[in-house]
Amino acid sequence: MYVIKPSDLKEGLPKETKSLCPVCSKVIPATIYEEDGKIWYKKTCPEHGEFKDIYYGDAEVWHWMEKWGTILDGIGPEYPKIFNGFSDHHYSLTALANLDLTNRCNLRCPICFANANAAGYVYEPDFDTVVKMMQLLRDEKPVPTPAIQFAGGEPTIYPRFFDVIRKANELGFPQVQVATNGILIANQKDFAQKMADAGMHTVYLQFDGFKEETYITARGVNLLPLKMKAIENLRNVKPKPLATVLVPVVVKGVNDDEVGKIVEFGLQNLDVIRAVNFQPVALTGRIPQGEILKMRYTTGDLIRDLHEQTDFIEKKDFFPIPVAALFAELAAQIFHKPEPAFTTHPACGAATYVFHDYEKDKNIPITRFIDVAGLLEALKDPVFNEDFEKRGKLRNVLMLYKLLKKHYDPKYAPTGFKLKEILTVFEQGTKDSLGKLHWDSMFIGAMHFQDHWNYDIARVVRCVIHYVTPDMRLIPFCSYNSGPTFRTEVEKKFSVSLEEYRKKHGNVVGVEG
Repeated sequence: MYVIKPSDLKEGLPKETKSLCPVCSKVIPATIYEEDGKIWYKKTCPEHGEFKDIYYGDAEVWHWMEKWGTILDGIGPEYPKIFNGFSDHHYSLTALANLDLTNRCNLRCPICFANANAAGYVYEPDFDTVVKMMQLLRDEKPVPTPAIQFAGGEPTIYPRFFDVIRKANELGFPQVQVATNGILIANQKDFAQKMADAGMHTVYLQFDGFKEETYITARGVNLLPLKMKAIENLRNVKPKPLATVLVPVVVKGVNDDEVGKIVEFGLQNLDVIRAVNFQPVALTGRIPQGEILKMRYTTGDLIRDLHEQTDFIEKKDFFPIPVAALFAELAAQIFHKPEPAFTTHPACGAATYVFHDYEKDKNIPITRFIDVAGLLEALKDPVFNEDFEKRGKLRNVLMLYKLLKKHYDPKYAPTGFKLKEILTVFEQGTKDSLGKLHWDSMFIGAMHFQDHWNYDIARVVRCVIHYVTPDMRLIPFCSYNSGPTFRTEVEKKFSVSLEEYRKKHGNVVGVEG
């Protein structure tokens, strides 16, 4: 096997795992079980008592995800070591790396992971350090990190932001992304064009819905006009719009009633919006347990709400993120080299693709014309038995075509869709061939990052989204931002005081005195 192996996760409930005490952060046992149509999480700390939380808000969706998500694990990296904080072995390679360019920000969001602007110090690696961090990612074995996302704070205010983009391209990252609030993109008409000219591939735009009160609750100010202006400026980039992913942080009782509307907005603007990637809010900080249950929103809730709020999404249109790794292994065997693989835990995220048929003015999930479940079942045995690796490329492509055709119904396909679009990805194995498929559809995904309350170590050790740090470590997202967090340790170690930063740079954004 190149990038995957059969999983040691077992399907079925109840099941035992390990978690953290929300008070003292000690590792404690936890039980995952079903009750009242939901999946629950219960754990007891000898010192601080019992804690109960909703692990997954829809049991029906959970069982569907678990069915497909316990197929496989990752092989883990040969180099460098992933510091997850709990195990010397990490199951997954880096599929996407976050690199925080600064903890300064031009907003003060109440729900921010990074607590930007509130820390009392400035974390901002210099350009040479950032280059070394990127090089570490490209040195990862057996697969160099394929995608880098610049984050923060607000990464677009980093002093050498455009230089960093150019360097990422020079180092060979196939995907260069930025996670941004969009303020500079909206306020500086040429900012989006400058990003594209420097080599930016994808903009992850914070986008929490269409209600003024949502932005005031989540971000402290109504940002909707700025978001719409940013999208328009991204659309006007030449020679083609800069691919944009809407990233709504979903808070129960705040904007969960708009998830369907956000998806439909994306599908109406497919020329520029390539994906909607929902993030159910992580409930960090000291929150009473009774409030946790009122506020908790999960991927299961999201999928149920999308089904109820649209007339085209079914619950089983979604599959857990790790099924993508089966196709990565298939490509690895066809091209005889390891490929990036999202070998996450099934509870970490879910996704689907939706096509818009312009002739019929109709939204069509990929599962309407491709029996994805049947295709996965058909692929499982030959991939794990390495049947594709044993054959030549031409025979592999023919074998795959027969499998695809068997599970494809052209009657329900979007007007003009050709099965060859999927086959070409495996035939050519190029970024352009994959890009063509993506530009004909919209990705709808969810990544539910963990907090102290729902922390599951079985998820952490399978994480594929890693932070790279100035001391040349790779740390899983949930290890970095919650639990016994690495973020504070890293930022304090490589930070300067606000006063020291002001002396050197002046009273700039994010360090106003």
